[in-house]
Amino acid sequence: GGIVYWMGRDQRVQDNWALLHAAELAEAHSLPLSVVFCLPPPAAGSPSTGPGSTLREYGFMLKGLREVSTELAALRVPFCLLHGGSPPELLSQFCAQHEVAVVVADYSPLREPRGWKEALIAARPATPVLEVDAHNVVPVWVASDKREVGARTIRKKITEKLPQWLVDIPALPPRAAADPQPPAGLAAAAAAMDWVALEAGLQLDRAVAETSPTHPSGAAAALAAVDAFCDERLKLFADKRNDPNIAACSDLSPYLHFGQLSAQRMALCVKQHAKARSDSVASFLEESIVRRELSDNFCHYEPAYDSLDGAAGWARESLELHASDKREHVYSLEQLEGAQTHEDLWNAAQRQLAARGKMHGFMRMYWAKKILEWTASPAEALRIGLYLNDKYSIDGRDPNGYVGVGWSVMGVHDMGWAERAVFGKIRYMNYNGCKRKFDVKQYVAEWSGKKAAAGSTSAGAKSASAGRAKAGGKAMKQTTLGGGSTAAADDEPRAKAPPPKKPKLAIPI
Repeated sequence: GGIVYWMGRDQRVQDNWALLHAAELAEAHSLPLSVVFCLPPPAAGSPSTGPGSTLREYGFMLKGLREVSTELAALRVPFCLLHGGSPPELLSQFCAQHEVAVVVADYSPLREPRGWKEALIAARPATPVLEVDAHNVVPVWVASDKREVGARTIRKKITEKLPQWLVDIPALPPRAAADPQPPAGLAAAAAAMDWVALEAGLQLDRAVAETSPTHPSGAAAALAAVDAFCDERLKLFADKRNDPNIAACSDLSPYLHFGQLSAQRMALCVKQHAKARSDSVASFLEESIVRRELSDNFCHYEPAYDSLDGAAGWARESLELHASDKREHVYSLEQLEGAQTHEDLWNAAQRQLAARGKMHGFMRMYWAKKILEWTASPAEALRIGLYLNDKYSIDGRDPNGYVGVGWSVMGVHDMGWAERAVFGKIRYMNYNGCKRKFDVKQYVAEWSGKKAAAGSTSAGAKSASAGRAKAGGKAMKQTTLGGGSTAAADDEPRAKAPPPKKPKLAIPI
């Protein structure tokens, strides 16, 4: 079986440093190369454990993986999608059956995929497993060796390394006919994939439908979306990105979440417009590199990234002190999910999330802070915020989502503010502040009509109760080639790029 790239978080062929490293190993040792994706069993879900897996999430992922399979076939690289069990069990059986020499995995800071890798290593201690951060421009363990306080403490650490890491990425070359070939059984398994039957057989929440008209899936669509952003909206980004009524944001997060787009390629494409759009380019690179990689840093070094236990001491103590403060409104998960609060702006934001699979970034901050204000306790607020985000967002179950909701509810990467009821020292946001920033009536009208029909029931329901509510990884290091991850913003095939100036770090786990 030779060298296997265990594709996980980075679901693309080109601009993928983990796959490039696997290909380099196969070439250096005259071994066959193959790519394996282990489909996680859909989650059943519950209000206490998190939402079940949805058609929106799995449909987007499977369409992208089908494109990956087709592209790899053209390069003479077999692609096997394994399903029907836990990822480490499936891959362990695959390695034994096909006598795999080395597994190269991409990187995720989240506990579940990290646990899968640990389980594979325990099951196959003689099989080397290497990890390559193909998701961040600067690998998370290179950027910092600790949990950072915020953007101000990690910014310099990342930006000073960008000349080394923000470089072009060579194309993955096709395997020659004379190259070592995988075993016949492996090739046959790769060719036998029935994508339609696979999706039809999955136990998914199909009421949360796909949003393909606004976000078509796959690497080709991702690159086209980068092009469209640079051509149409980048000029507005610096000044208008916090106005939810203006199309100024990139809308690329679903592609980044599923790894259909490389953050490094995206940054390189945007950077080409620096002369004409210097302010917008600087703002975009701050958010897409520094802030995004700060989220990975938090989840990598903070095991309790989705719990109040992960909050800074000042925030946790402040929230505990005010946990029993009187709430004017207290809503249930069902009322919030149905956009049935007293406030038209919050209801509109929830409808946008449910219908579109994405909420404007400024509105997500406001949305999550109101959940803190309108639920029985900070722990309940964090649970509900993450539940709704993970259920409806195409890019749910992501470090950016955990940190985004965490920023609003438990002050992640923020500082203490003037103390007030319910919020304690957590930063406060209110309706009048939104009115000063953008046309609230326009936003509410946009997401209270036909566009929002799939998103919620009618607004204006009374709160479930009012009154007093009481508060009821190790870092992995390796050695690989390359300099970061990226994806090109054009639909034309790219010429093979020269090797990057510095090697991408791959770490043995």
